[in-house]
Amino acid sequence: MASTACFIIVSRNDIPIYEAEVGSALKKEEAAHQHQFILNAALDIVQDIAWNTSAMFLKAVDRFNDLVVFFQEVHELYIKILLNPLYLPGSRITSSHFDTKVRGLARKYL
Repeated sequence: MASTACFIIVSRNDIPIYEAEVGSALKKEEAAHQHQFILNAALDIVQDIAWNTSAMFLKAVDRFNDLVVFFQEVHELYIKILLNPLYLPGSRITSSHFDTKVRGLARKYL
């Protein structure tokens, strides 16, 4: 069975700064809409959680069918990007090294 997953990092202004679609299925318009729906639902949950905790590390945020919205594995990679003095926080992440690592983690768990 072919499957695809979408991993997105969103800035504090709800603007996607990194997107990666991983898996063996071809991207379909319906899957893209589903990913947007899941992303927006997860952002709502993150905003609700933010009122109750000061933690920046949230692990799993939401689950939709068999899809898990997670932060744990990519958190360290993202922190390294933020520590780069040449990276402007909130701008698009274009690092090929970051992309390769995220896709490697996705292959590990998918």
